[in-house]
Amino acid sequence: MSYSNINMQSLEEVKKSLDSKTLRVCVVGIGRIGLPTALSFAKSGLTTVGVDINESLVEMINRDNFPLKDEPGYEEIFHNVISKKKFSATTKIEDGVSNSNLILLSLPTPMDENNVPDYSALKSVASQLSQFLKPNSLVIVESTIEPGFIEDEMISMITDNERLTAENNFFIGVCPENANPGEILHDFTNLPRLVGGINKNISKIIKSIYNFVFGVELVEMPNCKTANAVKLTTNVFRDINIAYISELAIMFEKLGIDTNIVLEAAKKKYNFQVHYPGSGVGGPCLPINSYQLLNTARRTNSSLSIIESGRKINEKMPEHVIELTLDAFQECNKNIQESTILILGISYKPNVKDIQLTPAEIIIKKLQELGANVCIYDPYFKNVDVFGIKSEKNLDDIFTNVDAAIIVTGHDEFKQLELSKFNQMNNKILIDTRGIIEPISAKNENLIFRGLGRG
Repeated sequence: MSYSNINMQSLEEVKKSLDSKTLRVCVVGIGRIGLPTALSFAKSGLTTVGVDINESLVEMINRDNFPLKDEPGYEEIFHNVISKKKFSATTKIEDGVSNSNLILLSLPTPMDENNVPDYSALKSVASQLSQFLKPNSLVIVESTIEPGFIEDEMISMITDNERLTAENNFFIGVCPENANPGEILHDFTNLPRLVGGINKNISKIIKSIYNFVFGVELVEMPNCKTANAVKLTTNVFRDINIAYISELAIMFEKLGIDTNIVLEAAKKKYNFQVHYPGSGVGGPCLPINSYQLLNTARRTNSSLSIIESGRKINEKMPEHVIELTLDAFQECNKNIQESTILILGISYKPNVKDIQLTPAEIIIKKLQELGANVCIYDPYFKNVDVFGIKSEKNLDDIFTNVDAAIIVTGHDEFKQLELSKFNQMNNKILIDTRGIIEPISAKNENLIFRGLGRG
């Protein structure tokens, strides 16, 4: 299907192009969120191209090899839209952008070594859009960004060469992604989305597009920065509350109180939203989102002391895991130095293949600094080099060769493990950071057990 020049500020033209399937879509960044987004647009019948700098990923996709095996429901969609030639991938942004009416940006916004948000990927693409974007195109940013980034930086970068003028022959808005890795198909088709545009008309156009593709509730915001503020507010709420419960959990340990029991009872109150303690908060969202708001606070000479404190607490939780481990070794009069410790789970969250900012990396480094030997088992990272260690291929063969085990990630596989297997370990030390193991069950197996927040 050839490119059609559609005026993306005309609601009537956009609706006609959706109905006739003539609207062409380019998704820049086809990773964890971008690929399912592109597949969703292609599934709706719109010819879609994905752009990514990762050559091996692009080649894999064009060979009809689905890369996100841990995202249920999307593999069938992937093969279907590939076979119908509704979706393809390229490393050439000029090809994808110049032949599309709608450009979606699903690019990473990580932190640098100083915990300052890094928008270099978005800025790089913005400068390329200024060269290759066709007049009357619409750009929608799905990446999570600070309030004001669109208005204060991105628009000026896209219009830098004066070929394009915002609200005249170039249009922009946001629809922040809100999907949970491992549950993206469910979330895309069930959860409400936020919409903000450079003006009210563009907001309505974005709503019509996303309603056509996803059919979910679309909450219209007055502008881009408000939509992004809502996205950050919801995610940082979680980061703060996890910190709150994790800090309580450390105190409850000293009081002999089981945090899990506290939380189960607290859930009975109508306005309590449960969060769980753990070895730390990782991933590409919550830690970064908190630092995005902290960066905004610096720019605006504001104070966000609660967010800052929450980050410090969550970043100290790996140290508490080490304290629990040392305490268990002391109980059995063993030295952690030259012991062998099994790390169960390195993903930052259960049931996904993702180690971005995982607390497991910090725990492993601290154990190595103490002189311990570390081995790793994770069902999503079998027999691969990760954090300088070759991960184990088979869990059953490991227990007799280790002194202790630390459950860092609450994968479903670990919830189904028989406790008797841990009795095969030399020192029988088990540390559970995710509330999987019941303390009484561990005691009945004569394990030296430490459960984070379990009293």
